[in-house]
Amino acid sequence: MHELANLRALPSVDQMLNAPDVAPLIERHGRSMVMNALRALLGEIRKGVRAGGTLPMPGDVFASLLSRLEYLDRSNLRPLFNLTGTVLHTNLGRALLAEEAVAAAVDAMREAAALELDLDTGKRGERDSHLRALLCDLTGAEDATVVNNNAAAVLIALGTVGEGREAIVSRGELIEIGGAFRMPDIMERAGVRLVEVGTTNRTHPRDYSKAIGPDTALILKVHTSNYRIEGFTAEVSGADLAAIAREAGSVVVNDLGSGTLVDLSHCGRAREPMVREAIADGADLVTFSGDKLLGGPQAGFIVGRQDLIAEINRNPLKRALRLDKIRIAALEATLKLYRDPDRLAERLPTLRMLSRPEGEIRAQAERMRPAVAAIVAEHGLQVETRACRSQIGSGALPVDTIPSAGLRIAGNSGSRLEALAAALRSLPRPVIGRLTEGALVLDLRCLSDEAGLLDSLSRVGHGVD
Repeated sequence: MHELANLRALPSVDQMLNAPDVAPLIERHGRSMVMNALRALLGEIRKGVRAGGTLPMPGDVFASLLSRLEYLDRSNLRPLFNLTGTVLHTNLGRALLAEEAVAAAVDAMREAAALELDLDTGKRGERDSHLRALLCDLTGAEDATVVNNNAAAVLIALGTVGEGREAIVSRGELIEIGGAFRMPDIMERAGVRLVEVGTTNRTHPRDYSKAIGPDTALILKVHTSNYRIEGFTAEVSGADLAAIAREAGSVVVNDLGSGTLVDLSHCGRAREPMVREAIADGADLVTFSGDKLLGGPQAGFIVGRQDLIAEINRNPLKRALRLDKIRIAALEATLKLYRDPDRLAERLPTLRMLSRPEGEIRAQAERMRPAVAAIVAEHGLQVETRACRSQIGSGALPVDTIPSAGLRIAGNSGSRLEALAAALRSLPRPVIGRLTEGALVLDLRCLSDEAGLLDSLSRVGHGVD
């Protein structure tokens, strides 16, 4: 009888929908979403009461409804703190965009834009025209085009130049990138026949010359950006490959992977092959990414000979791989930053994070340590400032690390650390570090918002034991 009275005291869905406190929730989430959440919540409460539980107070019911709606409305693609020590983390979206690129993308989203309209003639234009002149100026290439990522750039370049014919590649350059995505598979999809030359660690000019035949369409050079072979090694330079290809009447396609438009040694990093250098060495086509070292949104660039770029643009696959106005706007704004190299490192987040001095990061860690220590002490954990090593990520300079500093959180229980890491991932703005050697390390190289991080950490619940 008591159970029945409790159930009768429970408000109906309609009563809850018409309550003054629920009106703002309907305004924010919509009546349908609130109604469905209420039905599910009240159903759970009825089930609990029938099992002998007590009827919650009206305020608790409203709080549960609010929490449920916030959870349902929360996106998994939400901002987070990247404290992994990997600057260009593929799983975390790679490059952060410069403010100029963000503003350009927002403008393109809000308004109609002359994406494929030539404003001078009033006739139909080409969307690549917004980027072509910039890319040619920055790389020294005759022409340029752009697709949605670098794998697509390699795919369409190989398919256009060599479909049905042979492509020669060094065995030491048949790379596999993330997600078990292998260069031989891309070549197969492009319709070219793979001809391997040399060995894993040594390939010589004569290997290419001997492999060239009447069915050779191209020589493919692949920058081994995600691994490095050391010791007894040899590879053929881009300039030597270009000479071999010219003599045979074939084409050189140089896939730089990450690709960079500036000399990273100016930022204190090891050198990566520059696009301008690959063009100067005689490559007919060069492919590289937009969202790695270049510091822009996801894209794949193809620069090189004008006649070959024209063929690629006539390939029907080009339409399937093209970019929308938002990414083109962000890319244009990003590329324009390279016209002012003196201020590039301070305006482009990727270069700014890569060039942060170790001492600056260490001082940041020392400032934050007391506050973080107080937060994790509630969970039986301790914090210390610790030197660590960051990496560029996304396959760039895989064995080169960068001196950094961070906060090392440790304790006597591995389960507490794992629980803390899980709690940090579940925050409204998640905090992502790395579990290593019995500790949770928060590398601060990519941290610009100290106050925001401390606010997020303060929201960690007490249930991590």
